Amino acid sequence: MDLAEEVTDVLQQKVLYTNHQQLMKWIELTEESQLNEIKIQSNEIPQVIFKHSTRCSISSMAKSRLERATTFPDINYYLLDLIQHRNISQKIAEDFNVHHESPQILLIKNGDCIYDESHSGINIDEIIELVPVS
Repeated sequence: MDLAEEVTDVLQQKVLYTNHQQLMKWIELTEESQLNEIKIQSNEIPQVIFKHSTRCSISSMAKSRLERATTFPDINYYLLDLIQHRNISQKIAEDFNVHHESPQILLIKNGDCIYDESHSGINIDEIIELVPVS
């Protein structure tokens, strides 16, 4: 591949990336039964779960950073209010074999958690790197 072809390829990828960007659209996670739906849907498209404590300033900052970030339409983004739904948070820890943290973000793919991070380590760009652009 010569330099012109490489530049063209990079530009095409950038256009594809730009065309897929959108604002964060949360799906509220309020029922344990949704976890089964998330597992099933993760076989088709990646699922992100953000565990948020409404009483924690670090969690609020992480949520704000996520909402300002650019996302992709082919990922579902779930928001769990830990204060109202502690039971769901415990079920997430059990089902996906992760240690409970707050705030915490998980990437679910093919029924398994393939990425989780907490506190200042939460970064949507790391998740996007794990999800191929279609």
